[in-house]
Amino acid sequence: MVCKLFLKYLLLIAFSVITVNQVSGQSQVAITIDDVPNTKIFQADKFQSLLLKTLDSVNIPITIFINEEKLVNTDNVAKNTRLLKNWIKRKYITVGNHTYSHSRYSEAGFESFTKDIEKGEVLTKKLSKKYGKPLKYFRFPFNDLGKDSLQHAKIQEHLLRKGYCVTPFTVESIDWMYNAVYEYYLQKNDKANAEEIGEKYVAKTIEYFNYFEAVAMQKYNRPIKHIYLCHDNALNIVFLPEIVSRLRKNNYTFISLDDALQDDVYKQKDLYYKKWGISWIYRWMKSQEERIGLMKKEPSTEDIEGLYGQLIQK
Repeated sequence: MVCKLFLKYLLLIAFSVITVNQVSGQSQVAITIDDVPNTKIFQADKFQSLLLKTLDSVNIPITIFINEEKLVNTDNVAKNTRLLKNWIKRKYITVGNHTYSHSRYSEAGFESFTKDIEKGEVLTKKLSKKYGKPLKYFRFPFNDLGKDSLQHAKIQEHLLRKGYCVTPFTVESIDWMYNAVYEYYLQKNDKANAEEIGEKYVAKTIEYFNYFEAVAMQKYNRPIKHIYLCHDNALNIVFLPEIVSRLRKNNYTFISLDDALQDDVYKQKDLYYKKWGISWIYRWMKSQEERIGLMKKEPSTEDIEGLYGQLIQK
């Protein structure tokens, strides 16, 4: 009888240890930045990339997705080209193609979009080769993989032939929308409201991480290697380090995109055949009912959507 009780006690301890480890297990995330380089901010900041300086100080792996059209968006092509070179030569940077002009695949169509892919890799390939980096990652602008399953399949086959890996994401917190409002307040010299928007962006991003971490645990019974999507913008110059700091406090470590994609979750089939850029956690779900149900439970962004809506009407 004593032996049986002791055995039950040992099993209870073992179960408790496993449970604690699952709850407190260290999470991992790869940070990816789209729409690089932001040449308009570069020019406004007297030809220095403040985001690049920020990332130098943060010292974590970063993957960037490049739109080469941005190099000719201002009158300073030579300086913009040097800026791109400075991004690519950083040891902590992994390089990806984001098309030349950030076209939307479902609207552009196959022929136009594939030309945009090829045009977007010309200089990037040269610089990547110079610094010993393969150009193997591609991310769709707007994460628009096509309007239906036929468009999806056609472009996926094309990218596979070209040696590209389509880059997913699991967490995104509409930083582009927060940034629009943030820049509006900065232009008005309203630093207090700009700071408040930045802090709300950080807080909402952490909410999204907590939400998708919980969904992943529910689906896979373990932490997964997350991929976060954000953009080269004024907001992240100031507030991306705060997001990194808060994630570290929440027991996250920062890994490369290569490392993140080793997680078996990314071997699942994408089952979502519409043009909207939703998280891959949703794309892997077989049931549209489950997908929509969980999307409705996401952290609310009504406040920032309302402010953004007021701005674009002015």
